[in-house]
Amino acid sequence: MGHPPRIPVWLRWEQSVIYFITLCVAGRRPVLANPETLIALQAAAKRLQHWQVIAAVIMPDHLHVIATPTENRESNVSNLSAALKRWIRQELDASWKWQAGSFDRLLRSGESLHSKWTYLYENPMRAGLVEDPDDWPYRIGFDQP
Repeated sequence: MGHPPRIPVWLRWEQSVIYFITLCVAGRRPVLANPETLIALQAAAKRLQHWQVIAAVIMPDHLHVIATPTENRESNVSNLSAALKRWIRQELDASWKWQAGSFDRLLRSGESLHSKWTYLYENPMRAGLVEDPDDWPYRIGFDQP
């Protein structure tokens, strides 16, 4: 069964196109939260040609990313998700697999971006992995809360 067609980006031209994306490991295996995956994520983010990763947090069994297209507002977010999945697995020479597909949401306002950024920032603390979100080492783009 095919996916329904993606809704076009209907935002004001002056408003940035920003997506919140979640990629999950198949079977929700806790294999991601480690220094090697952080290095693989950083390498994958640098390889992107039409997207910029604004922030990302690696959780044990999933990855959250906030990203924006760099050239074309209509850039395909599915291509971004597929590239990150492929490059991270290749870099890690991983035996595990990603869940099929991904979850993505087009953020419609600066308030929504702040809300998602905060959600990512606090996610390791809410999951009981750290007491202070600043102590979670497996993330990028969180130099300033």
